[in-house]
Amino acid sequence: MPFRPRAPRKKPKAPPPQTPPEQSGQSGQPGQAAQPGKPERPKLSEHRWTAHTAELAQTSVRQVARRLPALVGQAMALAWRANRLDTAAAVGLNVLAGLFTAFGLLATTGVLTALFSAAPTPDRVRDALPSLLLVAGAFALQGGLQAAAGWAQARLEPQIERIVEMRLYRLSTGIDLAALDDPDFLDDMKRAETRGMMAAPTMVRHTIDLVTGLSGLVAAAGALGVLHPALLPLLLLTAVPLAWAAVRSARMRYLTILTLVPSRRRRGILADLMTNRTQAAEVRSFTVRDLLLRQYEELATHERDVELDLTRRQAVTRVAGDGLQGIAGALVYVALGFLLWQGAVPLAVAGAAVFAIRTGRTSLANLVYAVNRCYEEGLYFADYLRFCAEADKRLPVPVASPLPVPARFGVIRAENVTFTYPGADAPSLRDVSVELRRGEIVALVGENGSGKTTLAKILAGLYFPQSGRVLWDDVPLARVDPEELRERIAVVAQDHTHWPMTARQNVIMGRPDVARAVDAAVAASGADEVIAELAHGYDTLLDRRFDGGAELSGGQWQRLAAARGFYRDEPLLICDEPSAALDARAEHALFERIRSHARGRTVLLITHRLASVRMADRVYVLEKGEIVGHGDHLRLMAEGGLYADLYTLQASAYHASTPP
Repeated sequence: MPFRPRAPRKKPKAPPPQTPPEQSGQSGQPGQAAQPGKPERPKLSEHRWTAHTAELAQTSVRQVARRLPALVGQAMALAWRANRLDTAAAVGLNVLAGLFTAFGLLATTGVLTALFSAAPTPDRVRDALPSLLLVAGAFALQGGLQAAAGWAQARLEPQIERIVEMRLYRLSTGIDLAALDDPDFLDDMKRAETRGMMAAPTMVRHTIDLVTGLSGLVAAAGALGVLHPALLPLLLLTAVPLAWAAVRSARMRYLTILTLVPSRRRRGILADLMTNRTQAAEVRSFTVRDLLLRQYEELATHERDVELDLTRRQAVTRVAGDGLQGIAGALVYVALGFLLWQGAVPLAVAGAAVFAIRTGRTSLANLVYAVNRCYEEGLYFADYLRFCAEADKRLPVPVASPLPVPARFGVIRAENVTFTYPGADAPSLRDVSVELRRGEIVALVGENGSGKTTLAKILAGLYFPQSGRVLWDDVPLARVDPEELRERIAVVAQDHTHWPMTARQNVIMGRPDVARAVDAAVAASGADEVIAELAHGYDTLLDRRFDGGAELSGGQWQRLAAARGFYRDEPLLICDEPSAALDARAEHALFERIRSHARGRTVLLITHRLASVRMADRVYVLEKGEIVGHGDHLRLMAEGGLYADLYTLQASAYHASTPP
């Protein structure tokens, strides 16, 4: 069965929703008192899905260590999927570089032993030369291997980006349409698309850096263990302060960014309003520039204050961590001096140990940084994975043994259909039944919010009702492939997309380019006059943001959208307010063309222009999601009711005493 819209997801309780800052005229800065006689402006509130941050705030080093293997596994699985050879090279070469690091550190003992001997200086230098060559060779090989590993690692990142991007966009374009009416789902998708998607290659990079740091640390620790076992635990002790500071800092940033997502999303909307050409005229006409700037500044100021507070808290944490790490490092050198004083280690071994300690501390710092970033990016990547898992649930379930969609149906029926949008308190459609016969023009009329467009989308298989069913002939839509069904439908929509493509591409929309059919569809819609005025005809790019691009008026776009619907030449044509942007002459011409185009096809017409509904074979009148009348124009006028009221109201504006 196809996906059916579900009830809204249950989420942890959070403080009651507050009015966002953009909906109030007060300044609303934190701590500001309300003006006398005016309600206090609510503070910026956290979104409901930030309620789980309480659990994240308790994250400790132990929890990071417990979660780290899973994060590393996710990162390596993603890298392996992107490119196995590059992944193996990045990891393997780093591990091999660590072996040469250990070899070089141990060879340093031979150099120092020769240099600290009692022989004459020339003899000491000559005796140290073989070990010195080994050290140089080992570290040269280490550098070369790490460079090669870095090249393989750099190759991985764009490949990983492509994988995560394509997965998200396949899901976002394939999920059931009702999912995009769920605001919580939209917030989750925004988080996944921005920070979550960017975290994937970064997490893989830091995971490989983790391997690099771990290899260097193991090499240094191994060398220290060989030189004197007592030095090893002291070196590892220096990891604790760094790990504590890194985990705490990562947790702070994640919680801050998580809390700021709603504010940043709203700020992005305001930025689009101030920079988008579509809204530019209204911004100036209604003189809302100052209002938009004030709302944007309030949000930006709030985010700045939160970010500055985060910076302060992170700085305190880093200072504390560095201080503790310095104390731990000093203890290592004190222990080494004590061993020298006691004669437990020779001077040459102590010198080699100093090199090993310095190398180990560098590798340890790199390792802790990589663990920190891997954990932090893993939090955001987990948001991406959670969204993908949720989106997977909202994909239409493939129909087992789907039935073929009738190529030329005889009748479409909706039987007792009820539909509720996600999160809505009341259904948009209640027990609705309609019938569309082949070759008919069927109109849906009613006031705004009556359910006309929702019913049209259900008949087209874009929404699936919670109860009731839709049949094309005797084939229920629940048993057909949705993509095959949509190939049988053409749409002329009121809110059509202004695709930034050429005029020809705006008509054919991915279907085969048949020049004669394009010309016929353009002529049928009246868009031939529009094409004739374009500098490059069909090849004109319809977006003025690009060099040589053109922009159309609302009525011109409406004609082109009609041509898009006519070009599909399918048995069902849905026209949703197709003349909203047309003048009276163009509107009359379009409806005549729709009538002509309807021969042999079924047209579902949604319009508020009731004068155009008279040509319909059947009219369904909707009110608050229910059918309150149906029949042809004359019957509905004779019955009175909502249709007659609306028609008479519109006709009175033209001083028409009786309908023609």
